[in-house]
Amino acid sequence: MGSKMEMIMDEYIDVLEKIKDRITQAQYQVMTNANVERNILFWNIGNVILQYSQWGNKFVETLSKDLRMTYPGREGYSVRNLNYMKQFARRIPSEEILHQCGAKISWRAIKLLIDKTGNLEEHMWYTQQCLENGWSSTVLSHQIESNLYYRQVLTDKTTNFKEQLANPFSEQAEEIIKDPYIFNFIPNAKKLREIELEDALVQQITKLLLEFGSGFAFMGRQYPIQVGEREFFIDLLFYNVKLHCYFVVELKTVGFEPEFAGKLSFYLSAVDGELKSPDDNPTIGLLLCKGKDKMVAEYALKDVNKPMGVSDYKLSNHISKELQDKLPSIEDIEKRIN
Repeated sequence: MGSKMEMIMDEYIDVLEKIKDRITQAQYQVMTNANVERNILFWNIGNVILQYSQWGNKFVETLSKDLRMTYPGREGYSVRNLNYMKQFARRIPSEEILHQCGAKISWRAIKLLIDKTGNLEEHMWYTQQCLENGWSSTVLSHQIESNLYYRQVLTDKTTNFKEQLANPFSEQAEEIIKDPYIFNFIPNAKKLREIELEDALVQQITKLLLEFGSGFAFMGRQYPIQVGEREFFIDLLFYNVKLHCYFVVELKTVGFEPEFAGKLSFYLSAVDGELKSPDDNPTIGLLLCKGKDKMVAEYALKDVNKPMGVSDYKLSNHISKELQDKLPSIEDIEKRIN
């Protein structure tokens, strides 16, 4: 009787989870549809305001007053918001672009993008990231402030993916790499050891995964892998569910040296041989270093036959009180300079 009840309970929990998933999906759809309708309305209002922009600020102030009197129960018709509608219409030049994805995110997110991005391409890239990754406005703001678009899209990355991976996988791998990575949740310290950096990253694993991007699953730190009679340990091992591949990260608290590529290449071969399944794509490696000479890094990767990249990383400029006490003061530095 007991085992039968347990089976029924297990089945009930499965049914409950399915229903909860459907409710969540429906709620998301309702919210998305509401966003679309409101944003299309605001874009259209913005276009009207643009057409009569020669009437000046007084026009927007009068319009705001009349709209709030006509629709007293509705929010969104303040002077400030009407000006955002005008900027939204100016930023999104056509209804086709609006419907592609520009109308599907929250109005708060759109206002953030108007304030903090400089052009349509950047605006639409962040919009797409919001939709794909489910970013809140807070996360979006953080990503813009960390210059994610420039680090992930515009930067000239140091990888050998084009030579070592077939398309379209090489392009997809290139897209997920950033340079530099920003670990602003870890205080900067001059004598931070690699093991201490690993500790700090793993303790803040949620923030670390946010920086690495969507699709990354953390497999472990100092991940053991047996090769022959010896056991080796990978600094950080991830699996990317979008690319269907393992992702090996080696951390260095010094600048890049050519010999680092040889060790990472060995780890990639070991993961491909011991962990990778036939359905997985080739394992990718990333060397995270405290700076690099780009030309040296490019030469080092040129003849390596495993796909890998080299990126810088930056730690927080915010120093804890404990660390501040160990660092020289401005007066000490000035004395040394003088």
